[in-house]
Amino acid sequence: MAEKRLTIEDIARLAGVSKATVSRVLNGKPDVDPATRARIRHLMEEQRYVPSATATNLAGGRSHLIGMLVRSYTWLFVPEIMRAVADLIDRTIYELVLYRMNDQLPNDDGIPALNRLLVTDLTAAVLGVFPGPASVQLAALSRNGVPVAVIDDQYDPMELSWGDLPVPWITCENKLGSYEAVRHLIGHGHQRIAHIQGPLRWVCARERYEGYCQAMEEAGLAVDPLLVRQGDFTTATGYAAAEQLFSLPKEQRPTAIFASSDLMAYGVLAAARKYDLSIPGDIALVGFDDLAGMAESPVVIAPGELPLTTVRQPFNEMGQSAMELLFSLLEVPFATGYRSPSRWPFMSETSAAFKEAIQSQKGVVYLRLPVTLTVRDSCGCGTSIARTAS
Repeated sequence: MAEKRLTIEDIARLAGVSKATVSRVLNGKPDVDPATRARIRHLMEEQRYVPSATATNLAGGRSHLIGMLVRSYTWLFVPEIMRAVADLIDRTIYELVLYRMNDQLPNDDGIPALNRLLVTDLTAAVLGVFPGPASVQLAALSRNGVPVAVIDDQYDPMELSWGDLPVPWITCENKLGSYEAVRHLIGHGHQRIAHIQGPLRWVCARERYEGYCQAMEEAGLAVDPLLVRQGDFTTATGYAAAEQLFSLPKEQRPTAIFASSDLMAYGVLAAARKYDLSIPGDIALVGFDDLAGMAESPVVIAPGELPLTTVRQPFNEMGQSAMELLFSLLEVPFATGYRSPSRWPFMSETSAAFKEAIQSQKGVVYLRLPVTLTVRDSCGCGTSIARTAS
Protein backbone atom coordinates (compact mmCIF):
# COMPACT_ATOMS: atom_id res chain seq x y z
CA MET A 1 0.00 0.00 0.00
CA ALA A 2 1.12 3.51 -0.74
CA GLU A 3 2.21 5.59 2.21
CA LYS A 4 -0.24 8.23 3.37
CA ARG A 5 0.81 11.66 2.10
CA LEU A 6 1.51 14.10 4.88
CA THR A 7 -0.65 17.21 5.00
CA ILE A 8 0.07 20.72 6.17
CA GLU A 9 -1.89 19.85 9.32
CA ASP A 10 0.51 16.96 10.02
CA ILE A 11 3.54 19.24 9.76
CA ALA A 12 1.89 21.81 12.02
CA ARG A 13 1.13 19.12 14.64
CA LEU A 14 4.70 17.71 14.55
CA ALA A 15 6.20 21.21 14.81
CA GLY A 16 3.83 22.30 17.55
CA VAL A 17 2.65 25.34 15.63
CA SER A 18 -0.48 26.44 13.86
CA LYS A 19 -1.35 25.56 10.29
CA ALA A 20 -1.14 29.29 9.47
CA THR A 21 2.50 29.39 10.63
CA VAL A 22 3.43 26.47 8.38
CA SER A 23 1.61 28.22 5.54
CA ARG A 24 3.62 31.41 6.11
CA VAL A 25 6.86 29.39 5.93
CA LEU A 26 5.73 27.73 2.71
CA ASN A 27 4.90 31.11 1.19
CA GLY A 28 8.19 32.70 2.22
CA LYS A 29 6.61 35.21 4.60
CA PRO A 30 9.15 37.09 6.74
CA ASP A 31 7.03 37.24 9.92
CA VAL A 32 8.08 33.85 11.36
CA ASP A 33 10.63 33.39 14.13
CA PRO A 34 13.91 32.13 12.53
CA ALA A 35 14.19 29.20 14.96
CA THR A 36 10.59 28.18 14.28
CA ARG A 37 11.13 28.51 10.54
CA ALA A 38 14.25 26.32 10.75
CA ARG A 39 12.39 23.68 12.80
CA ILE A 40 9.52 23.56 10.31
CA ARG A 41 11.83 23.30 7.32
CA HIS A 42 13.85 20.55 9.05
CA LEU A 43 10.65 18.60 9.67
CA MET A 44 9.57 19.00 6.06
CA GLU A 45 12.90 17.66 4.86
CA GLU A 46 12.96 14.86 7.42
CA GLN A 47 9.42 13.76 6.59
CA ARG A 48 9.94 14.33 2.84
CA TYR A 49 6.92 16.57 2.84
CA VAL A 50 5.73 17.77 -0.56
CA PRO A 51 3.32 20.70 -0.18
CA SER A 52 0.05 20.65 -2.07
CA ALA A 53 0.09 23.39 -4.66
CA THR A 54 -3.63 23.88 -4.12
CA ALA A 55 -3.32 24.24 -0.36
CA THR A 56 -0.31 26.52 -0.59
CA ASN A 57 -1.91 28.83 -3.10
CA LEU A 58 -5.25 29.00 -1.31
CA ALA A 59 -3.53 29.74 1.98
CA GLY A 60 -1.39 32.45 0.45
CA GLY A 61 -4.23 34.03 -1.49
CA ARG A 62 -2.22 33.96 -4.71
CA SER A 63 -0.93 31.30 -7.04
CA HIS A 64 2.80 30.67 -6.95
CA LEU A 65 2.92 28.89 -10.28
CA ILE A 66 4.04 30.41 -13.59
CA GLY A 67 2.85 28.50 -16.64
CA MET A 68 5.20 28.21 -19.63
CA LEU A 69 3.75 26.98 -22.91
CA VAL A 70 6.15 25.78 -25.63
CA ARG A 71 5.53 24.13 -28.99
CA SER A 72 8.39 21.64 -28.75
CA TYR A 73 11.11 20.72 -26.28
CA THR A 74 13.36 19.74 -29.20
CA TRP A 75 13.65 23.20 -30.76
CA LEU A 76 17.28 24.15 -30.22
CA PHE A 77 16.59 27.62 -28.81
CA VAL A 78 14.15 26.42 -26.12
CA PRO A 79 16.84 25.37 -23.56
CA GLU A 80 18.48 28.81 -23.80
CA ILE A 81 15.17 30.55 -23.11
CA MET A 82 14.38 28.14 -20.28
CA ARG A 83 17.73 28.74 -18.57
CA ALA A 84 16.98 32.46 -18.40
CA VAL A 85 13.43 31.81 -17.18
CA ALA A 86 14.64 29.38 -14.50
CA ASP A 87 17.31 31.79 -13.30
CA LEU A 88 14.75 34.48 -12.55
CA ILE A 89 12.21 32.01 -11.14
CA ASP A 90 14.86 30.87 -8.65
CA ARG A 91 15.07 34.43 -7.29
CA THR A 92 11.43 34.37 -6.22
CA ILE A 93 9.00 32.10 -4.37
CA TYR A 94 7.42 31.08 -7.68
CA GLU A 95 7.64 27.70 -9.43
CA LEU A 96 7.53 26.91 -13.14
CA VAL A 97 4.95 24.62 -14.77
CA LEU A 98 6.00 23.59 -18.28
CA TYR A 99 3.52 22.45 -20.92
CA ARG A 100 4.21 21.40 -24.49
CA MET A 101 2.11 21.64 -27.60
CA ASN A 102 2.87 18.93 -30.15
CA ASP A 103 4.32 20.62 -33.21
CA GLN A 104 4.07 17.33 -35.11
CA LEU A 105 0.30 17.10 -34.87
CA PRO A 106 -1.83 18.94 -37.45
CA ASN A 107 -4.15 21.63 -36.19
CA ASP A 108 -2.69 21.53 -32.66
CA ASP A 109 -3.64 24.93 -31.31
CA GLY A 110 -2.48 24.30 -27.77
CA ILE A 111 -5.98 24.25 -26.26
CA PRO A 112 -5.52 20.89 -24.45
CA ALA A 113 -2.27 22.10 -22.89
CA LEU A 114 -3.89 25.38 -21.85
CA ASN A 115 -6.85 23.52 -20.38
CA ARG A 116 -4.51 21.36 -18.29
CA LEU A 117 -2.59 24.42 -17.26
CA LEU A 118 -5.61 26.41 -16.14
CA VAL A 119 -8.22 23.90 -15.04
CA THR A 120 -7.30 24.33 -11.37
CA ASP A 121 -7.05 28.11 -11.61
CA LEU A 122 -3.67 27.98 -9.90
CA THR A 123 -1.54 29.78 -12.47
CA ALA A 124 -0.52 33.32 -11.60
CA ALA A 125 0.81 34.17 -15.08
CA VAL A 126 1.50 32.51 -18.42
CA LEU A 127 4.47 32.76 -20.78
CA GLY A 128 3.87 31.57 -24.34
CA VAL A 129 6.94 30.64 -26.43
CA PHE A 130 6.04 30.63 -30.15
CA PRO A 131 2.44 29.71 -29.19
CA GLY A 132 0.98 30.07 -32.70
CA PRO A 133 -2.84 29.74 -32.77
CA ALA A 134 -2.85 29.31 -28.98
CA SER A 135 -2.26 33.07 -28.91
CA VAL A 136 -6.03 33.45 -29.16
CA GLN A 137 -6.47 31.58 -25.88
CA LEU A 138 -3.65 33.54 -24.28
CA ALA A 139 -5.36 36.77 -25.26
CA ALA A 140 -8.55 35.51 -23.64
CA LEU A 141 -6.61 34.81 -20.44
CA SER A 142 -5.26 38.33 -20.47
CA ARG A 143 -8.77 39.72 -20.86
CA ASN A 144 -9.67 37.80 -17.71
CA GLY A 145 -6.89 39.46 -15.76
CA VAL A 146 -4.11 36.85 -16.02
CA PRO A 147 -0.70 38.42 -16.78
CA VAL A 148 0.47 37.05 -20.14
CA ALA A 149 3.61 37.53 -22.23
CA VAL A 150 4.60 36.00 -25.56
CA ILE A 151 8.13 35.31 -26.76
CA ASP A 152 7.99 35.80 -30.50
CA ASP A 153 5.39 33.94 -32.52
CA GLN A 154 4.63 32.41 -35.85
CA TYR A 155 1.59 34.56 -36.38
CA ASP A 156 0.91 38.28 -36.42
CA PRO A 157 -0.98 39.02 -33.20
CA MET A 158 -3.08 41.63 -34.99
CA GLU A 159 -4.29 38.91 -37.35
CA LEU A 160 -5.39 36.82 -34.38
CA SER A 161 -7.84 39.45 -33.12
CA TRP A 162 -5.87 40.52 -30.11
CA GLY A 163 -7.58 43.84 -30.72
CA ASP A 164 -6.89 46.62 -28.23
CA LEU A 165 -5.60 44.20 -25.63
CA PRO A 166 -2.05 45.19 -24.56
CA VAL A 167 -0.45 41.71 -24.60
CA PRO A 168 3.35 42.19 -24.46
CA TRP A 169 5.28 40.48 -27.22
CA ILE A 170 9.05 39.96 -26.92
CA THR A 171 10.85 39.51 -30.23
CA CYS A 172 14.08 40.58 -31.94
CA GLU A 173 15.06 42.93 -34.73
CA ASN A 174 14.41 40.41 -37.51
CA LYS A 175 14.22 42.93 -40.34
CA LEU A 176 17.23 44.93 -39.25
CA GLY A 177 19.28 41.78 -38.68
CA SER A 178 18.65 40.42 -42.16
CA TYR A 179 19.22 43.90 -43.62
CA GLU A 180 22.66 44.04 -42.00
CA ALA A 181 23.50 40.51 -43.16
CA VAL A 182 22.68 41.28 -46.79
CA ARG A 183 24.42 44.66 -46.62
CA HIS A 184 27.50 42.81 -45.40
CA LEU A 185 27.41 40.53 -48.46
CA ILE A 186 26.85 43.48 -50.80
CA GLY A 187 29.77 45.29 -49.18
CA HIS A 188 32.01 42.40 -50.17
CA GLY A 189 31.08 42.65 -53.83
CA HIS A 190 28.12 40.27 -54.13
CA GLN A 191 25.22 41.27 -56.38
CA ARG A 192 23.43 37.99 -57.11
CA ILE A 193 22.34 37.23 -53.56
CA ALA A 194 19.76 34.50 -53.03
CA HIS A 195 17.38 34.27 -50.10
CA ILE A 196 15.87 31.11 -48.62
CA GLN A 197 12.72 32.17 -46.80
CA GLY A 198 10.98 30.73 -43.82
CA PRO A 199 7.20 30.17 -43.94
CA LEU A 200 5.73 33.55 -44.83
CA ARG A 201 2.73 33.02 -42.54
CA TRP A 202 5.27 33.57 -39.74
CA VAL A 203 6.00 37.17 -38.82
CA CYS A 204 9.75 36.64 -38.39
CA ALA A 205 10.07 35.08 -41.87
CA ARG A 206 8.26 38.01 -43.48
CA GLU A 207 10.40 40.53 -41.60
CA ARG A 208 13.63 38.79 -42.62
CA TYR A 209 12.51 38.80 -46.25
CA GLU A 210 11.67 42.50 -45.95
CA GLY A 211 15.18 43.21 -44.61
CA TYR A 212 16.68 41.30 -47.54
CA CYS A 213 14.61 43.28 -50.04
CA GLN A 214 15.43 46.62 -48.39
CA ALA A 215 19.18 45.99 -48.50
CA MET A 216 19.03 44.91 -52.15
CA GLU A 217 16.88 47.87 -53.22
CA GLU A 218 19.01 50.44 -51.38
CA ALA A 219 22.06 49.08 -53.23
CA GLY A 220 20.24 49.42 -56.57
CA LEU A 221 20.03 45.63 -56.99
CA ALA A 222 16.86 44.04 -58.30
CA VAL A 223 15.36 41.16 -56.32
CA ASP A 224 15.44 38.27 -58.83
CA PRO A 225 12.49 35.90 -58.27
CA LEU A 226 14.72 33.02 -59.39
CA LEU A 227 16.92 33.66 -56.35
CA VAL A 228 14.13 33.67 -53.75
CA ARG A 229 13.28 30.15 -52.59
CA GLN A 230 10.84 28.84 -50.02
CA GLY A 231 11.82 26.83 -46.95
CA ASP A 232 10.38 26.08 -43.53
CA PHE A 233 13.39 26.71 -41.26
CA THR A 234 14.53 23.05 -41.44
CA THR A 235 17.76 21.57 -42.79
CA ALA A 236 15.89 19.50 -45.36
CA THR A 237 14.19 22.52 -46.94
CA GLY A 238 17.45 24.45 -46.96
CA TYR A 239 19.00 21.55 -48.84
CA ALA A 240 16.11 21.41 -51.33
CA ALA A 241 16.19 25.18 -51.93
CA ALA A 242 19.95 25.10 -52.48
CA GLU A 243 19.56 22.29 -55.00
CA GLN A 244 17.15 24.48 -56.96
CA LEU A 245 19.61 27.38 -56.88
CA PHE A 246 22.63 25.26 -57.81
CA SER A 247 20.70 23.70 -60.70
CA LEU A 248 20.31 27.07 -62.41
CA PRO A 249 22.53 27.85 -65.41
CA LYS A 250 25.91 29.05 -64.18
CA GLU A 251 25.30 32.66 -65.23
CA GLN A 252 22.06 32.73 -63.23
CA ARG A 253 23.38 31.16 -60.04
CA PRO A 254 23.87 33.29 -56.93
CA THR A 255 27.30 34.12 -55.60
CA ALA A 256 25.91 34.40 -52.07
CA ILE A 257 22.97 32.98 -50.10
CA PHE A 258 21.23 34.45 -47.08
CA ALA A 259 19.24 31.70 -45.34
CA SER A 260 16.51 32.72 -42.92
CA SER A 261 17.67 30.16 -40.33
CA ASP A 262 20.88 28.37 -39.39
CA LEU A 263 19.30 24.97 -40.00
CA MET A 264 18.51 25.93 -43.59
CA ALA A 265 22.05 27.29 -43.96
CA TYR A 266 23.46 23.91 -42.96
CA GLY A 267 21.23 22.36 -45.60
CA VAL A 268 22.93 24.66 -48.11
CA LEU A 269 26.33 23.42 -46.94
CA ALA A 270 25.28 19.82 -47.55
CA ALA A 271 23.89 20.62 -51.02
CA ALA A 272 27.11 22.43 -51.93
CA ARG A 273 29.00 19.20 -51.31
CA LYS A 274 26.76 17.33 -53.74
CA TYR A 275 27.37 19.94 -56.44
CA ASP A 276 31.09 20.12 -55.68
CA LEU A 277 30.80 23.80 -54.82
CA SER A 278 33.05 25.47 -52.29
CA ILE A 279 31.67 27.58 -49.45
CA PRO A 280 32.80 30.28 -49.25
CA GLY A 281 34.96 29.94 -52.39
CA ASP A 282 32.07 29.61 -54.86
CA ILE A 283 29.14 30.63 -52.66
CA ALA A 284 29.17 32.93 -49.63
CA LEU A 285 26.67 31.88 -46.95
CA VAL A 286 24.97 33.64 -44.03
CA GLY A 287 22.36 32.21 -41.65
CA PHE A 288 20.11 33.55 -38.89
CA ASP A 289 19.80 32.39 -35.24
CA ASP A 290 23.29 31.42 -33.96
CA LEU A 291 21.76 28.46 -32.19
CA ALA A 292 23.47 27.21 -29.05
CA GLY A 293 24.33 23.51 -29.16
CA MET A 294 24.31 23.45 -32.94
CA ALA A 295 27.30 21.13 -33.02
CA GLU A 296 25.26 18.43 -31.28
CA SER A 297 22.20 18.74 -33.50
CA PRO A 298 21.29 15.93 -35.95
CA VAL A 299 22.03 17.86 -39.14
CA VAL A 300 23.34 16.37 -42.35
CA ILE A 301 26.70 18.12 -42.11
CA ALA A 302 28.80 18.71 -39.04
CA PRO A 303 28.59 22.44 -38.23
CA GLY A 304 32.10 22.45 -36.85
CA GLU A 305 33.50 21.85 -40.34
CA LEU A 306 32.78 25.46 -41.33
CA PRO A 307 31.96 28.18 -38.78
CA LEU A 308 28.79 29.87 -39.96
CA THR A 309 28.39 33.59 -40.37
CA THR A 310 25.00 34.31 -38.86
CA VAL A 311 22.70 36.78 -37.13
CA ARG A 312 22.45 35.96 -33.44
CA GLN A 313 19.01 36.01 -31.84
CA PRO A 314 19.21 36.94 -28.12
CA PHE A 315 17.21 33.94 -26.85
CA ASN A 316 18.55 34.22 -23.30
CA GLU A 317 17.67 37.90 -23.14
CA MET A 318 14.19 37.17 -24.52
CA GLY A 319 13.51 34.74 -21.67
CA GLN A 320 14.87 37.14 -19.10
CA SER A 321 12.84 40.07 -20.41
CA ALA A 322 9.65 38.00 -20.46
CA MET A 323 10.04 36.97 -16.82
CA GLU A 324 10.97 40.49 -15.71
CA LEU A 325 7.80 41.65 -17.38
CA LEU A 326 5.56 39.03 -15.77
CA PHE A 327 7.04 39.55 -12.32
CA SER A 328 6.67 43.31 -12.67
CA LEU A 329 3.00 42.85 -13.55
CA LEU A 330 2.65 40.56 -10.53
CA GLU A 331 4.57 43.09 -8.42
CA VAL A 332 7.00 40.40 -7.24
CA PRO A 333 10.25 41.60 -5.64
CA PHE A 334 13.49 40.01 -6.89
CA ALA A 335 16.22 38.72 -4.61
CA THR A 336 18.40 41.29 -2.90
CA GLY A 337 21.07 42.60 -5.21
CA TYR A 338 19.32 41.73 -8.47
CA ARG A 339 19.20 44.66 -10.86
CA SER A 340 17.07 44.49 -13.96
CA PRO A 341 18.64 45.83 -17.16
CA SER A 342 15.34 47.67 -17.66
CA ARG A 343 15.27 47.08 -21.40
CA TRP A 344 11.62 47.97 -21.65
CA PRO A 345 11.45 51.47 -23.16
CA PHE A 346 8.56 52.45 -20.89
CA MET A 347 9.72 50.61 -17.76
CA SER A 348 9.59 52.79 -14.68
CA GLU A 349 11.48 52.50 -11.39
CA THR A 350 8.51 50.92 -9.65
CA SER A 351 6.57 47.87 -10.74
CA ALA A 352 3.29 49.67 -10.07
CA ALA A 353 4.20 52.43 -12.51
CA PHE A 354 5.43 49.79 -14.97
CA LYS A 355 2.12 47.96 -14.73
CA GLU A 356 0.25 51.20 -15.39
CA ALA A 357 2.49 51.90 -18.40
CA ILE A 358 1.73 48.45 -19.85
CA GLN A 359 -2.00 48.82 -19.34
CA SER A 360 -2.05 52.27 -20.93
CA GLN A 361 -0.82 50.89 -24.27
CA LYS A 362 -3.19 50.18 -27.13
CA GLY A 363 -2.87 46.99 -29.11
CA VAL A 364 0.13 44.69 -28.85
CA VAL A 365 3.12 46.02 -26.92
CA TYR A 366 6.35 45.01 -28.67
CA LEU A 367 9.83 44.75 -27.24
CA ARG A 368 12.35 44.24 -30.04
CA LEU A 369 15.74 43.19 -28.71
CA PRO A 370 18.89 43.87 -30.75
CA VAL A 371 20.53 41.14 -32.82
CA THR A 372 24.20 40.69 -33.66
CA LEU A 373 25.76 39.86 -37.02
CA THR A 374 28.61 37.50 -36.22
CA VAL A 375 31.04 37.16 -39.12
CA ARG A 376 32.84 33.81 -39.36
CA ASP A 377 34.27 31.72 -42.21
CA SER A 378 31.21 30.86 -44.33
CA CYS A 379 30.89 34.30 -45.95
CA GLY A 380 34.52 34.36 -47.06
CA CYS A 381 35.44 37.67 -45.48
CA GLY A 382 38.36 36.24 -43.57
CA THR A 383 37.61 38.29 -40.46
CA SER A 384 35.80 37.30 -37.26
CA ILE A 385 33.69 40.18 -36.00
CA ALA A 386 30.41 40.78 -34.21
CA ARG A 387 28.27 43.81 -34.98
CA THR A 388 25.05 44.61 -33.13
CA ALA A 389 22.00 45.69 -35.09
CA SER A 390 19.45 47.55 -32.96
